[in-house]
Amino acid sequence: MTDSLTLALAQINPTVCDLAGNLARIRAARAKAGGADLVVCPELVVSGYPPEDLVLKPAFQQAVETAVGELAADTKTGSALLVGTPWIKDGKLHNAVLLLEGGAIAAARFKHDLPNYGVFDEKRVFAAGPLPGPIPFRGVRLGVPICEDIWTPEVPECLVESGAEILVVPNGSPFETDKADERINLAVARVSETGLPLVYVNQVGGQDELVFDGASFVLNADHGLAIQAPSWEEAVTLARFARNGNGGWSCAAGEIARPPEALEATYRALVLGLGDYVNKNRFPGVILGLSGGIDSALTAAIAVDALGPAAVRAVMMPSPYTSRDSLDDAADVAKRLGIRLDNVSIEPAMRAFKEMLRDVFAGTNEDVAEENIQSRARGLALMALSNKFGHMVVSTGNKSEMSAGYATLYGDMCGGFAVLKDVYKTTVFELCRWRNAHRPKGSRGPTGPVMPERVITKPPTAELKPDQTDEASLGPYKVLDDVLHCLIEKEMPVADIVARGHSEAAVNRIWRMLDLAEYKRRQAPPGVKITRRAFGRDRRYPITNGFRAPK
Repeated sequence: MTDSLTLALAQINPTVCDLAGNLARIRAARAKAGGADLVVCPELVVSGYPPEDLVLKPAFQQAVETAVGELAADTKTGSALLVGTPWIKDGKLHNAVLLLEGGAIAAARFKHDLPNYGVFDEKRVFAAGPLPGPIPFRGVRLGVPICEDIWTPEVPECLVESGAEILVVPNGSPFETDKADERINLAVARVSETGLPLVYVNQVGGQDELVFDGASFVLNADHGLAIQAPSWEEAVTLARFARNGNGGWSCAAGEIARPPEALEATYRALVLGLGDYVNKNRFPGVILGLSGGIDSALTAAIAVDALGPAAVRAVMMPSPYTSRDSLDDAADVAKRLGIRLDNVSIEPAMRAFKEMLRDVFAGTNEDVAEENIQSRARGLALMALSNKFGHMVVSTGNKSEMSAGYATLYGDMCGGFAVLKDVYKTTVFELCRWRNAHRPKGSRGPTGPVMPERVITKPPTAELKPDQTDEASLGPYKVLDDVLHCLIEKEMPVADIVARGHSEAAVNRIWRMLDLAEYKRRQAPPGVKITRRAFGRDRRYPITNGFRAPK
């Protein structure tokens, strides 16, 4: 019987289905583990998470098996590995955790509780495993529930009843605002029910619309926080366990990283999500329209913090309605961030389209059709520059606009990634204030205020016609965002939203705008998910929809 055990919590940033790259990261983490008995890696770290339907390909399954064999061979000496991987057992594909020790696969456990809500679709590709028993490891019985397995009591209770002494939980848990507290509360509940210490290891990094924050931790049986790994970065953190006088196990106090505040966490999520999307897909950089407004200024700042100024290009595309303030503010933002700013007027395109459509538009008044031609001319210019130089177009619209349909298909919605897609306009203002006062850890951008005060304080406008403002079309953003949050994240009835102080007419108007814009959102680029219900796989509404708010 052993009296001590050292675990290395390996927060790794895998790339989905880059097996060679993922193995290199696992090996690098093992090398940093300093002789730990066991290196604990996140859920599905070998394949990357989530692998979606690619995991169903027999050729990929075979490649995973080969990769696991290579990793197992590494463990003939030194630290053992606990790795998450897709794995076939008796003809069924499982979300598995394998113990690699002594040059072989020493044990396998399969995820029992497969999530099938929100962004999770695991029942589509994996078979549920049986209720697991503990894994014997060097004289200690480790209970290894996998991620969702600790969100309900069943699996941890089964493990403690079958003799587990420490719960070791590999996770692929995406970031959402306020989710860190929810994870801790769930872990505390499982510790209370089982009386066992709990090790929580989460992955870090961006994968398409998801972003993972790491923030691994260890709770002792008395609920005390023994270890808190950093958020938003790869890390290997040692957890040293010893038997205590009660016959159980306790983790010695170790690193306690400061958890980021809400705005910092959101900003760093956006930076990591954009940076990993660009880098993992091997784009040389990004290009965006810099209008002199707040959304494009924030998007540019995030891009520079993620990629560095040399990888970010901006284009000011003025029309006859573009103000002098907008021209000056765009130039000021570009100068502060140190990025290239080109000026491409869309007036020739506007004249060309007016001439092209003169006969078929004859007898009509100018309206939103002419306004949208301006937006689409800008989208065309950005895509031409992207095609010519290889930079990915980043669209700059926010969640308020995407919710209300205040965006132009094939215009300002065009691009490969929409970094603010899940960020309400009121939060955009808050993030700008935060970034002007702080330079986030790991930033490649400058210190000091990166957005002029006028960009933050002037009324937002699309500048597609004289004297236009966003709030004249949408209503006050404070009202719009609160109603949208109630409709989208909370699914609240109209009466309950009205009870918050909003007029019934305003709530119904916003509901109607939200429903009518679904067809636009289906054609929008992906973007970083930060809320509980981001557009896309989180919120799947029909385009053809006859339901209306009850009177």
